[in-house]
Amino acid sequence: MDKPYERLANAIILQAVRDYRTTLKALRMNPRNTTAKSDRDEIERLFRSQWYQALTTVDGEMLIRKLNEEVKS
Repeated sequence: MDKPYERLANAIILQAVRDYRTTLKALRMNPRNTTAKSDRDEIERLFRSQWYQALTTVDGEMLIRKLNEEVKS
């Protein structure tokens, strides 16, 4: 069974993934959306951060690529 901190780490990452998808879709609808651009940049910083690396072994750059490909499809 997962430890509580592992569940919390997974929840943080899953929420960031959901937020990133939403942001990418908003940018697809309106590429000039400055709020969505700012949110995208902030989430990408998270995925590239040392803190993210402490939370998971999932490669942040790969996650960014996969989510971008998913939203473009």
